[in-house]
Amino acid sequence: MSESNRPGEPDNHTVLLRGGEIHSPADPFATAMVTEGGRIAWIGSEGAADSFADGVDETVQLDGALVTPAFTDAHMHTTATGLALTGLDLSGVPTLQEALALIGAYAASRPGDTVLLGHGWDSTAWPERRHPTRAELDEATGGRPCYLTRTDAHSALVTTALLDLVPGVRGLTGFADGEPLTRDAHHAVRGRAHGTLTAARRAEAQRAALEHAVSLGIGALHECAGPEISSEDDFTALLALADEFDGPRVHGYWAEHVTSAAGAARVRALGAAGAAGDLFADGSLGSHTAHLSAPYADAEHTGACYLDAAAVAAHVAACTEAGLQAGFHAIGDAAVTAVTEGVRAAAEQVGTDRVRAARHRVEHAEMLTGPTIAAFAEFALTASVQPAFDAAWGGVDGMYATRLGTARAATLNPLAALLRSGVPLAFGSDSPVTPLDPWGTIRAAAFHRTPGHRISVRGAFTAHTRGGWRAAGNDEAGVLVPGAPADYALWRTGELIVQAPDTRVANWSTDPRSGTPGLPDLTPGAQLPVCLRTVVAGRTVYRRPNE
Repeated sequence: MSESNRPGEPDNHTVLLRGGEIHSPADPFATAMVTEGGRIAWIGSEGAADSFADGVDETVQLDGALVTPAFTDAHMHTTATGLALTGLDLSGVPTLQEALALIGAYAASRPGDTVLLGHGWDSTAWPERRHPTRAELDEATGGRPCYLTRTDAHSALVTTALLDLVPGVRGLTGFADGEPLTRDAHHAVRGRAHGTLTAARRAEAQRAALEHAVSLGIGALHECAGPEISSEDDFTALLALADEFDGPRVHGYWAEHVTSAAGAARVRALGAAGAAGDLFADGSLGSHTAHLSAPYADAEHTGACYLDAAAVAAHVAACTEAGLQAGFHAIGDAAVTAVTEGVRAAAEQVGTDRVRAARHRVEHAEMLTGPTIAAFAEFALTASVQPAFDAAWGGVDGMYATRLGTARAATLNPLAALLRSGVPLAFGSDSPVTPLDPWGTIRAAAFHRTPGHRISVRGAFTAHTRGGWRAAGNDEAGVLVPGAPADYALWRTGELIVQAPDTRVANWSTDPRSGTPGLPDLTPGAQLPVCLRTVVAGRTVYRRPNE
């Protein structure tokens, strides 16, 4: 849902929540909260709440529930998430043979689909240690067109029938017979496959994703769209749906390279908050397309460079001049270096203060070095990152170690170093690459597989609430204080604690005597909080059944 024009937003409806735990820096011991319309009006103690009881329109007895700001997912792909939720999701399938069986069953269940769509396979986790051959896919699908994205969405397996629908694809960069499609070949086939979605099927997928988000306490999300990922129709349809649907607020980013005022105006006319998101400087580690400064450990090349420093500089300068947020997808160390060098060149052209004020952002930013972290801080670049990537692929036996070797893999996703340097952090999922799971994301940051990169639960929580709003240019939201938007979630959880899981962690004060409000125990193995209700702009957009 966009930040304004929410349908039926209450003007003066007042609500008193009492008898719980209110997570607020305004009062770390608060147990009650009053909202008026779409804003928070008061936060305080149970005794003081009595004075409001007779004057409000509605009272919610929390029965000990925790109230927090609603989460913001700062990087997701809504239609693709909905297609995975309502269609063929190969995430977590343990073997090649089981994947083929699922593909065959899905094909049989969807006789009317022009192209079969699926997502999430990851052959690095299969005992066969290989992906399906095209012949195996042709057999499983009965010779029908089929498009299956790898878990990172930067490569795809396709059937012969789908290749035949895209003239010239076999001559494009990224086509190698028998291998997953990458680069231009992948983009061409993705466009053809997604172009078969009807408006009704797309709306069904988008609605499913938005409903799933609010069921997890997510009140806002950043849609990272673009011409190489989706389509203008998909993007504008999502923004239109969000404006008429009681669900999360949607901040849309359109990843189109801009070099002029006219280009910036075109992006703004689409309804985009910025020419940012997945504007690819490189690809992904899993697909061997992230741009590295030294070759992969398991391949004799350094990946793919999609944008050099000059192209980055042109984009940042044009966006800054137009007052438009810019941003890039950059994962490999060479790609991140190209982005920071380009931002520096743009700052020399338009002024460092103007670049900093624009709050440009970098998505993923996994392979950072001391100089690139310093550049992020110098130019106030937001690091829009996904801690679940480390949980999924980090560690000495993970995919990162396979691709890079254990020494380089251990440098990835250095959250603590970013916080120590004052780099703004915003957390997201990149769903459907990793699932929407805000508390799991915070756990992944606090219990990073590399102990030196861990941050406190409090710091991670802030990055997944207020951090996403700040990344979108709003410093007032994402926190429960009087005057802030009434975007919050109710949780059933255990004892609240102030948690720093490692003595080497980069954290703020973790002494309970400091008055720091507590958060759930996120120790691995502990049960994660359960969302009971999600409220956006004062309107309940999700209520857990039978609660």
